[in-house]
Formats: sequence, C-alpha cells, structure tokens
Amino acid sequence: MTHGPGEVVITGVGLAVPGASTPDALLRRTACPVTGPDPEPFDTAARIGRRGHRYKDRATRLALCAALEALRDADLLPSDGESDSPADAPSDSPSDRETVTVPGDTVGVVASSNLGNLDTACLTTTAIAERSAVDLSPMSLPNASSNVIASWVAIRHGLRGPNLMLCNGPTSGLDAVHWGAALVAAGRVRRVVVVGAETHNAVVEDLLGRSAGELLDGAAALVVEGARWAEARGARGVAALGPYERRAGLTGCVEALLPDAAAPGVWFTPERYAEGPAGAVPVPRAVPRYDVTGAVGRASGALGVLQCVAAVGWLARAAATTGAERVERVESAERVESAEPVEPDAGAGSGTAFGAGPGSARDPVPVSRQALITSGDDTADAVAGLLLRPTPDRSHPHPARAPLISMECSR
Repeated sequence: MTHGPGEVVITGVGLAVPGASTPDALLRRTACPVTGPDPEPFDTAARIGRRGHRYKDRATRLALCAALEALRDADLLPSDGESDSPADAPSDSPSDRETVTVPGDTVGVVASSNLGNLDTACLTTTAIAERSAVDLSPMSLPNASSNVIASWVAIRHGLRGPNLMLCNGPTSGLDAVHWGAALVAAGRVRRVVVVGAETHNAVVEDLLGRSAGELLDGAAALVVEGARWAEARGARGVAALGPYERRAGLTGCVEALLPDAAAPGVWFTPERYAEGPAGAVPVPRAVPRYDVTGAVGRASGALGVLQCVAAVGWLARAAATTGAERVERVESAERVESAEPVEPDAGAGSGTAFGAGPGSARDPVPVSRQALITSGDDTADAVAGLLLRPTPDRSHPHPARAPLISMECSR
C-alpha cells in the first residue's frame, strides 16, 4: 500500500537500547561502531520504575520503556506533575499507568517481536511436561501469550484502539510500521504506537546458535499519526512515511520503490547485508549505507522500527544541512544589489518542497532527500522496503479543527 505524501507522519520516537538514547546517537553508533567493552544493559527500572516490572518479562519491559519515550516525544503524555500516579507513590518512581492526553480510543498499538517471550513459552511448556500445570504461577502465565507486548503497552497508557502483535520473521518490524500507518490511513484511529522489541537469553541463544553479544537486547518505538490530526493538536512530524513494498527479493523491492534507478540519500540495509559484485547491487554504490545491527546486535523483529528511528536521525541531519545552506544563500543574496526587480522563473524551484497553504499540493520530494529502508532475506523470499521523507516545512499557529472520519473509532 502506498500512502500519499505527508498523509501519515512520525511525531514521536523512543529508544531503549544500550549506548544510544536518541536517533542521532543511534546513527552515530551505526556509522562508527564503538570498540572496547559493550555498554551496560539498558536499565528499564530507571524509566518505568520498579512497579513497572511487576510480572513482566524483559522484552515487555524494554517495549514499555521505548513506547513511553515515543509518547513523550510526541507530546501525548501529561507534563511532569500531571500524571495520574497514586498519591502514595514515591516521587522518584514513574507511575505504572500514564494515560495519554487524547482519547484512548484514538490510539492503537502495533508491536513486533519474533523471540521476545520465547523463554517464557518454552519454560512454561517444559514445566507442564516435566511436572504439572499446578506448578505454574498464575501471575507469570500471561507472559506466555504471543501478544503480551502489545497488550501491556495498551494497558499502561489506556490505548483502546486496535491492538496487533506481529511475529513475521525478518520483515516484521517494517511490516508493523506499515500496518500502523494503514490503520491511520484507513481511518480506524488517528495515531498508532509502533514498537519493536527483542532480548537475548539462554533459550534464544540456543535456538539461534549465537552468543548474547551478537543479539539485540533492546526496543524502539514510533508514534505514526495522520498529518492532519498531528497538525490539529499542534504537533510536528519528524518524518513522513512514503511508499511501502513487500517483494520476493531485494532487487524487485528496491526497483518498485525507486523507479528509473533513482538514488536515495541513504540506504538502511537488511541485517548484515553482504554487497554483491558490481551491477548486482540494487542501490548505487555512492549512496551511504547503514546497518544498525552492527551497533546494537541482530535485531530480528525489532529491526525495521530501529531502522526508522535511525532514519529519523539522518533526516534531521539532512534538514540541518539544507537549512544552513539556505541561510547562506539568503545572506549572499542580500549582499547583491539589484537595480531592477527580477521576476521569478516559473520553472525554478523555490527551495521549499511543500506548498504554503493548508490545502496546497506538495511538490514531490527529491529521492536524494529520502531514506530507503529495507529488511528481509532473499533466500526466504521476503523483503520489505519503505521510504521515509522529510516533513512539510510549514506551521500554522491556529490550525482548523480536522473533521472526524466517519468510520473512525473515536468519541
């Protein structure tokens, strides 16, 4: 499914990975992997508090941390001092329920994790097989459910929109971003929290045949939102979602996203992608490449969401560079004295990719300013791809109230 330019935007991002707390930090770590000792594991208690740990597995706690940060970044949670923590809660302990500031039924959740609660499921079945079901704790048993991550994110923040859990192999993360955007574009909700989480433990290491140091122990989250809903509440997108494709091979996927062999500004490659011989690589070699798994470990179902967060960091850098160049051009022009006013060339670009008015059509964003994201494996006949674009460079101090969509599940 292809979304119109600017129709669905990312308004918030969150990370819960060791050594990278922002999109730019993740991008830097990906570009220049740190040598030496591995960073300390992410401390989930510092973000969600000890009460947030109750009866939850590691992957769920990491997902809660990333989702909390994304919702804060999107300005969808109350500011400090306005949360609904119980009166007797310690002042330095985050609430175990922080409800969003918009109607809960306007927010959905799509989570992605292939291995997140594998240890719970395996230990549960082993306990039943070797002893009896009476040995199981009723408090830990819900963690064996495949949708536990998506459910806890919704419960903690009072999100009553559609709730989906994807366990879809190496493309699962990008698939989750796509389905979150599809829910928004279809009018089911106004915004969706998309979260990808994986962790390593003895069960995962044994299944994959890899050591803990090679595997991700972390999570990433995005808030994808209808552009008009974001504008109506005064929020600004950090990236716009472009076309999404799912094909049998990498070359076909890239060609569908980038017709006429166009070169994107950057390419976030599949996990541990190995360059082929000249002519066999679907993206020109001059395009910068990033593999986020080199910085955080093999990410499985969380990969696509992590790639999107890193791409947000790249777009911010590109925007800062473009802005500096624009200021330099303006200052240079001001130094030039002109005797006659010069009529603008009708065919010349204005330097802004978007129209000035709320309903004006936006010019196509040059491919060279877009981030190409791909994940999947040619051998598994599953490759997903997505383009992320810069958001419109305009702001309305008093935006008009956007009308309700007739099929939207909201009050």
